[in-house]
Amino acid sequence: MKLIMTKLSLTIKPGSSQEKIVENNDGSLVVYLRAKPHDGEANTALIKLLSKHFHIGKTSITIISGAKSRNKVIEIQ
Repeated sequence: MKLIMTKLSLTIKPGSSQEKIVENNDGSLVVYLRAKPHDGEANTALIKLLSKHFHIGKTSITIISGAKSRNKVIEIQ
């Protein structure tokens, strides 16, 4: 079995009125989350939303950089 890893560049908009994922022309994603950026709540909500969007398990998604920033790089296995 061949393992494929993908890295994505994300901009997070916490505290939004709805949760959605929007793709920019450059291939980066803007993720709107209801969760506030407090005690990692937004990061947890981000992983949950991405796992539903890509139909993969939550453990397959890792935040590579930007854990305390609105600009993040994630890795999907």
